Amino acid sequence: MTTITTKRNKTYDMVCIAIFAVLMAVCSWIAVPTTVPFTMQTFGLFLTVGVLGGKRGTLAILIFILLGAVGIPVFSGFTGGLGILFGTTGGYIIGFIFSGLVMWAMEKLIGRKTWALALAMVLAMIVYFTFGTAWFMAVYGRTVGPIGLSAVLGWCVLPFVIPDILKMMLALMLSGRLSRMIEKV
Repeated sequence: MTTITTKRNKTYDMVCIAIFAVLMAVCSWIAVPTTVPFTMQTFGLFLTVGVLGGKRGTLAILIFILLGAVGIPVFSGFTGGLGILFGTTGGYIIGFIFSGLVMWAMEKLIGRKTWALALAMVLAMIVYFTFGTAWFMAVYGRTVGPIGLSAVLGWCVLPFVIPDILKMMLALMLSGRLSRMIEKV
């Protein structure tokens, strides 16, 4: 590979990572107003790793979270800052990094076939729900008082499982098409 090709590939990768970090922010702003609003944030997560692959997708997730950490309003409800990340629901956002790492590991182990990506997405969902629920229980317990696992699952996980599965399926359908389109550029 020539130096020019290497520079183009690195620049291309950086642009793709930046675009998908912004896509995740836009997805987090799209909300269905209910008692607990449903956002498209997890759709952005699944689509990012589905299109970019594990390495670049995880970097895009990390950049998205770092943008929010410094106060840029990239999280749901146009919020940002360390207060969000250290709050009760911040663990779900931080869990996205681990979800990206899981999808990256699955990609390395079993490849990028559609069924493998679907399995990786399911595992990623389990990871961010698990990490976020543990975080919620710790922060809530420290700030408000002890809370049981069943209450947290009822508030923070069960209402989101079906919508997240639907978003996962949509991301899975779009990932292959968008990946092929991006490769042509």
